[in-house]
Amino acid sequence: MMKIRSYRQGGFTLVELLVVIAIIGVMVGLLLPAVQAAREAARRMQCSNKLKQLGLAMHNYESTYGFLPPRKSGTTTGTVHNSGRLTGSFIGILPFIEEGPLYDRIAAGDTANSIPPWGPSVWSGWAAWDNSPAALRCPSDPAAVPGGRLNSYSFSVGDQAAGIRDAIQVRGLFGRQQNGRGVAFREITDGLSNTVMMSERLIHPVDRNGTTVGAQEAEVVVNNAEVADVHLTPSLCLQVVSGRFLHDGTLVYSRTGRSWNDAQANRVAFNTILGPNGPSCLNSGTSGDQSNLVIPPTSRHPGGVNAVVADGSVRFIPDSIDAGDSNLQPAASGLSRYGVWGALGSKDGGESVQMP
Repeated sequence: MMKIRSYRQGGFTLVELLVVIAIIGVMVGLLLPAVQAAREAARRMQCSNKLKQLGLAMHNYESTYGFLPPRKSGTTTGTVHNSGRLTGSFIGILPFIEEGPLYDRIAAGDTANSIPPWGPSVWSGWAAWDNSPAALRCPSDPAAVPGGRLNSYSFSVGDQAAGIRDAIQVRGLFGRQQNGRGVAFREITDGLSNTVMMSERLIHPVDRNGTTVGAQEAEVVVNNAEVADVHLTPSLCLQVVSGRFLHDGTLVYSRTGRSWNDAQANRVAFNTILGPNGPSCLNSGTSGDQSNLVIPPTSRHPGGVNAVVADGSVRFIPDSIDAGDSNLQPAASGLSRYGVWGALGSKDGGESVQMP
């Protein structure tokens, strides 16, 4: 007798499909942060390698000339000049980061177009100014896009806030040139391995004119605001608005990393007063030309910033590093008042500290 067999139709029920989709969603939710963390780890490594390259270039420069390139240098005579605002520290090391042709172009000028050696004013339009080397941009910096005059790295002026725009002698390693030279390694009496040379500052090239601080500015920690006497009492910077920033209700500046060729402190410097990724603020001056500033290094790396030390090594400086008492006025000489962080900024403060 013939038997009739029944067969179940293949496929998934709606419930089974929904369960599978839910499992996939959970797995994606678990894996995505890990993927993002891995990508940031790779970007941080690339950023660290670029700082290592810059540190090596500084050593090669010092070995060649007997001193580090000054942060601020340039020409001031003739009908066309660069106003003595050339970022000598970046320009000087160009031959040591495989940018010799750019260095030669800047050094020669363009006589056919009435541009003298070392270029016109740093804010002028000139092709040699208009594209900063890729070595100056950190991949973790969201504004570090190709093209333009952008830079993610800055030079240490140490635990000093007053007059750092034009000071020849600063507590750190990079002031204005004196007789065409900068600091020599032999002058770093605190020790090369205990003195910060360069670190990161997030690019924020657009001014925010008005009375509010936007969410993006608060997130990336790069705004600067006018605050009376911040160079005497850095803790004024810690009075915060929108979670991170203080401003006086009239004008907020954001010109960090805007012009790699312009040596003004707000563009290419940092100090070691407030800890890494702290708020920035300033007083006196406009358009990024301020003289008295509290400008800590900043980054998008979780928990701190990369920094290159005067011995050429790259270290990760945590946000939690001891930064002393920001209610105190910066010391003019001798021991820093800003803990381990301030001591790492001073080249000859006489402190005995070790890198974290």
